[in-house]
Amino acid sequence: MLAPVQMTTKPNSPAAQTAVINPRPYIVENGEIVLRFHKNQWRAWDSRKRIVAILAGTQGGKTSFGPAWFFREMQERGPGDYLVAAPTYPLLGLKTIPEYIRYFQTVTGVARYVGSPTKKLIVTPAGQRMLFGKEYNDETAVFFGHAQDPDSLESMTAKAAHADECGQKKFKLGSYEAIMRRLSINEGRLLITTTPYYLGWLKTKIHDPGLHGSDPTIDLVRFRSIDNPAFPRSEWERARQDLPAWKFDMFYRAIFTRPAGLIYDNFDEDKHVVDDFEIPAHWPRFMGQDYGGVNTAAVYLAQNPKDGRFYLYREYWEGGRTANQHVEAMLRGEPGQPTTYGGAFSEGQWRNEFNAAGLLVKRPLVSEVEVGINRVYGLIANDRLRIFRSCGHTRDQMSAYSRELDEAGEPTENIEDKNSYHLLDALRYIGTYLNRQAVPQRPQQSTSLIMTG
Repeated sequence: MLAPVQMTTKPNSPAAQTAVINPRPYIVENGEIVLRFHKNQWRAWDSRKRIVAILAGTQGGKTSFGPAWFFREMQERGPGDYLVAAPTYPLLGLKTIPEYIRYFQTVTGVARYVGSPTKKLIVTPAGQRMLFGKEYNDETAVFFGHAQDPDSLESMTAKAAHADECGQKKFKLGSYEAIMRRLSINEGRLLITTTPYYLGWLKTKIHDPGLHGSDPTIDLVRFRSIDNPAFPRSEWERARQDLPAWKFDMFYRAIFTRPAGLIYDNFDEDKHVVDDFEIPAHWPRFMGQDYGGVNTAAVYLAQNPKDGRFYLYREYWEGGRTANQHVEAMLRGEPGQPTTYGGAFSEGQWRNEFNAAGLLVKRPLVSEVEVGINRVYGLIANDRLRIFRSCGHTRDQMSAYSRELDEAGEPTENIEDKNSYHLLDALRYIGTYLNRQAVPQRPQQSTSLIMTG
């Protein structure tokens, strides 16, 4: 039987340097797990903050670090439920789950993997004795969930969590928020391991506060692919030569960059996001809506009469409600009915349902998606739009809304995952009304801009 995890290898010891030959960050010697981290993994290991965020280049040693960290966390936190999440089930099966099976089942033997009906590692009685010093009647398990649907992460009270590759667009802000809710009772810790993929919630909620020290609960550990001794120098040089600068910066240097194809490339968090304030009751109010049985969304804007600037101060995104229930929730707290536009031209029945429920919704002025995008773009370009800091989902979508790229990495006319941006569709519908005058044309291609904080 293996002894509990011990840090028997120092960062710069000869054993640690053999990671160049064997990239796994641990080995088994004389019945003990010997950790063989590189110096940046040791930094993450030594952190005792609530959120430990490893932001690293590809193959920097992120996912493989997770199981050892999780094993120690279980020793310290005791029996109960634990959660590991990735953006999608395919990514879980390809990368994350195999690493956990290797550590918990193959190497230590403390747990057995069960793939159906729920993917989880169940700690065996012998494993409980190893981890906790004795057996317990209640089951201890590591559950694996995916983040495309935040509701799939809402069914447990977890003692610790690992969010792997949560920088991907499919790892929604709502999923991060769901994980933090699962950890709240136990004040459990969260390990984040990812490469930056876009300028979204990971940057605004984790990277920036961790970098500037504005959130004392976050420890940001950022390093390049080449900082892993196992990463070949030749591969680093090949990527630097072959890839666009923005892609190399994000995927190999772990630096947030404005990627090619970003549609609202003129949206700047530092300039266009403001702290919430109480909207005066006399300011004109506007609402844009987008419809769906699961994803009915709305954005609320108010206009300052003095300078004409619009403030997006509220967002709504709910499903499973009748039109009457939506209207009641949408108007709750509002001083009156806002001027409202919503839905595609073909969604007249949705508008009729809302009209019958007591909220007058008008058909958007134009049907073309690109015209609507141009009008919202013009609001930003002409410094006529601000977004409240509390509207995190809208901000996240603004930073992710992108064109598909062709094989050469150039933007195409197609919108990536077009049906996922319900709040931005709502903004586009109301934007066609708010910006009825001519607007400047968007540039054909975004310019990469390093966002290092």
